[in-house]
Amino acid sequence: MRTVLICRRMQWVGTPDQKEIWMNDIAGIVAAQRAFYNTGKTRDVEFRIRQLGILRQALKENEKQLLDALYADLRKSNYEAYLTEIGIVLEDIRHTIRKTRQWARPRRVKTPFYHLPASSWIYPEPFGLSLIIAPWNYPFQLAVAPLVAAISAGNCAVVKPSEFSPATTDAIANLLRRYFNPAYITAVTGAVETSQALLSEKFDKIFFTGSPEVGRIVMEKASRHLTPVTLELGGKSPCIVESDADISLSAKRIISGKFINAGQTCVAPDYVLVHRSVADRLTDEMIRYIRSFFGENPAQSPAYPRIINRKHLERLSGLLSDITPVCGGDYDTDTLYFAPTLIRDPALTHPVMQAEIFGPILPVVTYGDMSEMIQQVNSRPRPLALYLFTEDRGKAKAVMNRVSFGGGCINDTLIHFATPYLPFGGVGNSGMGSYHGKFGFDAFSHQKGVMKNTFLVDLPFRYPPFFRHIKLLKKVLR
Repeated sequence: MRTVLICRRMQWVGTPDQKEIWMNDIAGIVAAQRAFYNTGKTRDVEFRIRQLGILRQALKENEKQLLDALYADLRKSNYEAYLTEIGIVLEDIRHTIRKTRQWARPRRVKTPFYHLPASSWIYPEPFGLSLIIAPWNYPFQLAVAPLVAAISAGNCAVVKPSEFSPATTDAIANLLRRYFNPAYITAVTGAVETSQALLSEKFDKIFFTGSPEVGRIVMEKASRHLTPVTLELGGKSPCIVESDADISLSAKRIISGKFINAGQTCVAPDYVLVHRSVADRLTDEMIRYIRSFFGENPAQSPAYPRIINRKHLERLSGLLSDITPVCGGDYDTDTLYFAPTLIRDPALTHPVMQAEIFGPILPVVTYGDMSEMIQQVNSRPRPLALYLFTEDRGKAKAVMNRVSFGGGCINDTLIHFATPYLPFGGVGNSGMGSYHGKFGFDAFSHQKGVMKNTFLVDLPFRYPPFFRHIKLLKKVLR
C-alpha cells in the first residue's frame, strides 16, 4: 500500500473502506512500516521532533474525548485522569521535545592511549519497528508514554491498547489513525488473538506492560526473532513504616498512593509492614484519611474510581475469604464498586499475601525488628516498588543496601514514577529494562560504538609477525 506524507501531519490517503481493510491486516501493517522505516525519514531528528509536536497537539485537541473515555472505563474523575494520564504524558512530551536533539547526538567517549590518535564515539540509532503492548489500568498513559520514547528515538511503532478498557482503546486508535500515517505509527485493537498475531511478526523492539505471567509469554515469542524486550511487570510492593516515622503524614501518603485508581496501580503499596509499636496508630490514621479523602460512603465519592470489570472485582472479593476487614470490605458487582479496604495481620500463607492484589485492599502486617522485616521482604520475588517511612538515615541505608527492588521512595509513595530524571522499571520478576526521559530514549535505541582512526600514524606492533613485538606489547599494556 502506497503511503503519502501530507504537509504538517502524516495522514491516510484513500477511502475509509480501504483503510479498515488495511488496518486489520497485521502482516500488511508490519510490511508497510518496514518500508517506511527503510526510507530513512525517522532517522531525521527534526522529523522526530515535529511528530512529537503533532502528538502533543492531538492530545490537546482531543482532551475531552480522552477524559470521557477514562471515565467510561474506570470512572476516573477529570482531575485524576488528567493528573495520572494526560497531564503526565504532555509533560513527558514537552521534556522529550526539548531534549531529543541532545540525546540523539553522537557523543565522544574516552579512547585507550594505546589506540591513539583514534577517537571513540557512540551513535544512538533507532531499533526500527517497535511494538508497544499496553495494559488497562492506566490505559492512556501506559500506551502513549512508551510511544513518546519510540518516536524520540526514531522508530516506527504499532500500539496495542488493552481490550479491557474499550473506550480508551477506541480513543487512542482513532487519535493515532487521524493524526499519523499508519505506515509510521498506528494502533491495532483486539483481544488475545490480536496480540498473538502481532507477537508472531518480526519487530525490532517490543515494549510490554502487564503481568509477569504474560511477560514470560511475550519474552518467549520475542526470542524467536531475537527481539529485545522491555518488560514492565509488577509484584507485591511493600510499604515499610518504622517506629520513628511521622505516623500521620505516613498514613496520608500511603492511603493516597494506595487508593488512587482504586488500587489498580502497578506501583501501589501492596502491603504495609509496620513496626508493632506504632501499628495501631498507623491503622487509625489510615482509616481517618480514607474517610477524609472519600467520605463516610466512598461509593458516593466522585473522587473514587471503579474496578475495571466484574471478573477482577470477583477476584478481589475472593481475597477477603476468612478475613474480617478493619475498614471497608463491601462491594457492588453491578456498579463495579469495591470499597477502600484495610485488613490487619493476615496469615502470610493467605492468598491476599501471596499474589499482587492490584486493587483497593491493603493488608497491614506488623514486625518487631528491621532484620525480621528485611528477611520477610527478601523472601518474596523482587518487587517493582518499595516505600520506606523513616527519619533514621541508618535504617534507610540498610534497606537500600539489603533489599532489591525496581524503584521507590523514602517517606512517600508513587512520586518516583512522575519524573523524567529517574529510570522507571523492574528487576527480576518485576521486569527488565527501564524508561522515562532519557532512559526511554535509550530503551528504544541501539548504542552503536564506533572508533575513528587516522591515516597519519600507523603503529607497527598490531601487525604480524607478532613474535617480534611481544615485549613491546606487554610493556605498553602494563
